[in-house]
Amino acid sequence: MIPKNAAVLTASLFVTCAFPMLGHAADDAAQIKPLVDAAIQPVMEKYNIPGMAIGVISGGNSYIFNYGLASKKPAKPVTANTIFEVGSISKTFTTTLAAYAQVNGQLSLSDTTSKYLPALQGTEFGEIQLFQLATHTPGGFPLQVPDDVKNDDQMMTYLKNWKPAYEPGTMRTYANPSIGMLGVITANAMKKDFASLMEGKLFPALGLSSTYIDVPKSKMKDYAFGYKSNDKPVRVSKAILSAEAYGVKTTATDLVRYMQANMNMVKLDGKLQQAIADTHAGYFKVGKMTQDLLWEQYAYPASLDDLRYGNSRELSSKPVPVERLDPPSAPRNDVWINKTGSTNGFGAYVAFVPEKRIGIVILANRYYPNEERISAAYEILTKLDSK
Repeated sequence: MIPKNAAVLTASLFVTCAFPMLGHAADDAAQIKPLVDAAIQPVMEKYNIPGMAIGVISGGNSYIFNYGLASKKPAKPVTANTIFEVGSISKTFTTTLAAYAQVNGQLSLSDTTSKYLPALQGTEFGEIQLFQLATHTPGGFPLQVPDDVKNDDQMMTYLKNWKPAYEPGTMRTYANPSIGMLGVITANAMKKDFASLMEGKLFPALGLSSTYIDVPKSKMKDYAFGYKSNDKPVRVSKAILSAEAYGVKTTATDLVRYMQANMNMVKLDGKLQQAIADTHAGYFKVGKMTQDLLWEQYAYPASLDDLRYGNSRELSSKPVPVERLDPPSAPRNDVWINKTGSTNGFGAYVAFVPEKRIGIVILANRYYPNEERISAAYEILTKLDSK
C-alpha cells in the first residue's frame, strides 16, 4: 500500500538546484533550500501532489528546486527539463504580445475591436476597447467559452450577439473569452497566427528555450502529466481560444527567466522591454489590488490576507466593481506582482517584487487552491526579503 505522503517521501530523492554549485551560490542554495522545503513539502503532502518545480530569484541569482514525479506510470522524476502547464499565466504572455504590437505601431490598446474585426462593426462587442479585453472589464463574459462554440465562425456569431451585462469599464469579470479575443486581434494585427507569433517570435525574444503552445514531439518525453482528483492522468485539450487564454506549457527555468525579464534583470530588445514595462501599468483598482494588463499588483509590503483574497475563487468567480485609473498609473518597482494559473491537472503561481529583486515560480502537476500557493510563496519570499 502506498502511503498518502508518497510524493513528499519521493521528493527528498529528487530535489536539485539548476546552477553550478560553486562558492557563495552553493552557500545560498544551502540556505534557501530549507525555506523552500518547509513551505512546499507540507502542501505536497496535504494535496497529494505528485510533483512540483520551484524557481526562486534572490540576491541576483536564480535557483530551481525539483520535487517528486512528473509521471507516476512510468515513474519519472521532475527535472530541470520538466514541462508543466501554466494555465492562466499564459494570459500575461498574450498581453505582452499585444503590448509589443502596440510599441511596434501595429495596434493601439485604446482602439476598439471592430478596427481589427470589421465583421463586428455595429455590434456591442465591436465598441469594446482592447485594454478592456486585457483587464477583464469589457462588460461581462462567462469564465469559459460557451460549450456550443466550437470554431471561429461560431465564435464570431456569439460575439455578434453578445450583450454586455455591465457598462464596459465598470466591473471586473474574470473570463477567458475576452483575453482570448485580444490574442486573436493581436495576431490579426501582426498578420500571423497566434501560435506562430508566440513560438517563433515572443518566446525566442524572451530567451525562453523550452516554452510552447504546442509541445513538439521531440519534447513530449519532458511533458509532465497532470493528475485529476481521482488520480487519472490528464493534459489540457485544444479548444477555441485555448492557446490565447491558457495554452502555454513551460519549465520552471524558463518562467524564472520570464520573471527576470519582467524585473528588467536581463538584456532584451528595447521595444520588447518597453512592452513588458507597459504590461505593469495600472488600469483599474479592485480593492487593494491594481489590475494591470493581466498582471495583478499590490503595494509592497502586501499582507497575506490581501494576497489570498485577491487571488481567491470568490474574486475571480463574481463581478466586482472597479475604479478606473485614467491615465493608467505608471509601472512601479515597490509592488508585489503576481498571477495564478490552473488547468484540470496543473496548478501554477508566479510572484515577484522588482524593487527587492526577489521572485518565485511554483509549478505543480495537480490542481490545488490558489490560497495555498500564495501562502507558500509568501512564506518563502518574506524570508528571502529579510535575509
